[in-house]
Amino acid sequence: MKKKKLHRKQRLLIKKLMFVLAIFVLIIFVTYKIERSVRPLARLQAKHFAEKTANEIIEKSVSEYLKNNRFTYSDFAAVLYDEKKRIASVETIPYTINKVQSDLTLLINKELDKTGKRSANIAVGSLTNSYMLTGKGPKIRIRVSPIGVADVRLKSDFIEAGINQTRHRISAVITVKMSSSVPLYSFETSSDFEFILAESILIGNVPDISAYPHIGS
Repeated sequence: MKKKKLHRKQRLLIKKLMFVLAIFVLIIFVTYKIERSVRPLARLQAKHFAEKTANEIIEKSVSEYLKNNRFTYSDFAAVLYDEKKRIASVETIPYTINKVQSDLTLLINKELDKTGKRSANIAVGSLTNSYMLTGKGPKIRIRVSPIGVADVRLKSDFIEAGINQTRHRISAVITVKMSSSVPLYSFETSSDFEFILAESILIGNVPDISAYPHIGS
């Protein structure tokens, strides 16, 4: 009788252990599925907020800089003609290009440092694939902050603008790296923003001129 009771207790103990193990495996599986589902959405939400934050800071900085300086196309480039009044070449002006690139780099990084960390609250439901849960549930905090320094490059493009017309556009391309985080997750994002500094329509055939993709590098 004692042996039977002992075997019964052992079997009961084994069943309990198997049940606990099954629950443990189930918890790990559910956690894994939730993590795989939530992580991409958390990254997307964090990236969106980081890009929005960086864009607000950069757009304000660039707008104020251009308002204070009022550059024109002739500040950045000179169109040279031959004796028949045809466009012979388009030459960029290094002084202005280097100055603008340097000024914007200093200004934007100063504003990023001044802003420091920013945060916003989003609903937990927004981190699921359910449209019904979007915007619902308790709030969690997203935090973003700049990483390193912003990189500013000036870009020159020649674009066909119609019959016998070419648009010459000079833009500032600004690259910012941001660190963003939500509870349990942390991400790094790199975003590019482009702002037109000056442009002009060139009438006539434009010779094969290098577009100087990064004229300020």
